[in-house]
Amino acid sequence: MTNIAVLGTGTVGQALAGRLAALGHDVVVGTRDPGATLARVEPDQMGDAPFSAWLSARPDIELATFADAASRSEVVVNASSGAATLDVLGLAGADNLAGKVLLDVSNPLDFSAGFPPTLAVKDTDSLAEQVQRAFPEARVVKSLNTLTASLMVEPQSLGESSTVFVSGDDAAAKATVVELLEGFGHGDVIDLGGLETARGAEMWLPLWLRLMGSLGTARFNVKVVR
Repeated sequence: MTNIAVLGTGTVGQALAGRLAALGHDVVVGTRDPGATLARVEPDQMGDAPFSAWLSARPDIELATFADAASRSEVVVNASSGAATLDVLGLAGADNLAGKVLLDVSNPLDFSAGFPPTLAVKDTDSLAEQVQRAFPEARVVKSLNTLTASLMVEPQSLGESSTVFVSGDDAAAKATVVELLEGFGHGDVIDLGGLETARGAEMWLPLWLRLMGSLGTARFNVKVVR
């Protein structure tokens, strides 16, 4: 069992926190203001039930501030949006992230010009690298950003094996993340190399978005045949 903080209460955060708890990990979800988060009673903009309803059905999961959640964890999962990532991690606190595995599943999507979004960073940099520069003592690993939330945690629901990627400079941190991925059911995990390889994984998103539009669903993944 691992103490894991999931930062973010949206669809991705709920999927990851729920599955990690079901697998026996000690999970705390981080948010800016727990009181305000629990006070929301209306469905979100996607029509999903408020977070308070989701949490009440999972008494084994705690809710805390970003800083409190990160301070109590061994592994921190950034499940916030790409635009909010550096702010969220700043609220979590550099001291609370130091030395810890930081699994970044976010994407640098820029919706300022509408849909489909563009990438706020690409080619010569990545959001994962920005996170590592901002929090140099964290052990950043990029993974799961190439999948919709439900497939991050239940990949076998597609009915056949598919591929997921990891990028990071710390071999032990990547091994910890791979163990979590395998716990989710990922059978084909490709280590792309150092954290700079996250550029490729993040730049997959423009094609992913267009595939989603063409297929009419986000429930798909790639398989690297070799």
